[in-house]
Amino acid sequence: MFPTSRCHIGPDGQPFVGVFSPAMAPPIERYATDSRLNELLLELAGGFGRQFWWPAATPFEVLVGAILVQNTAWGNVQLAMANLRGAGALEPGILGELPACEERGLEALIRPSGSFRGKAKKLRALCAWLKSRDPSLEITLRDLARQPLEPLRAELLGIFGVGPETADSILCYALGRRSFVVDAFARRVLSRHGIGPSGAPADFAATCSYDALRAWLMDVLVPDQAVYEEAHALFVAAAKDSCRVKSACETCPATSPV
Repeated sequence: MFPTSRCHIGPDGQPFVGVFSPAMAPPIERYATDSRLNELLLELAGGFGRQFWWPAATPFEVLVGAILVQNTAWGNVQLAMANLRGAGALEPGILGELPACEERGLEALIRPSGSFRGKAKKLRALCAWLKSRDPSLEITLRDLARQPLEPLRAELLGIFGVGPETADSILCYALGRRSFVVDAFARRVLSRHGIGPSGAPADFAATCSYDALRAWLMDVLVPDQAVYEEAHALFVAAAKDSCRVKSACETCPATSPV
């Protein structure tokens, strides 16, 4: 696997970009206090290796990607991000001021991601929120990362186009906060393995609310940022590889699901 470049928030709250490969990173020895979840994640990590998700050069790119990835494949996001990067638009003060409908306007640049008109409105709303925090736009995501988690999450959820999954993606991958991303991939893998709270039905992960599954995962995951990022990324890797809608369990590195 080739090294990947991705954005991180360091211990001092300062964003930085690191280049890593699985061979360079120490393995995560424990993911969760729940034994079944821990075993599942260790098996997935053994099969898929370290994921180092989210690929981005800056925290702002993670914010943009979190909007663009809604209801589309990551390959489409990459095309849209390349357009924005080529236009020099991956800055909040520039992106938020791009015209909508011109040939090189925001809608045209992000067209590969699909639903481009709606996503353009969402990106403008996100940039407007950053500007409301600091009209000079000198505020950094480092400053936002220091805010209390749940009030900041509630504020993100108040932005047009930002739902729970998008908010948690921003918190986890752009701001380096332990806020687990509950997506369809995580639900599918967990439910097929019958993993959930003690005494809960086997389909808990598939049928419970977003907040209920997030709360349980955040209660049992080891409180380490790398664990949160890798656990989510491993669910995505498994769901795309073997735990697809039409499953291919024989190729999964984890033990057979229930």
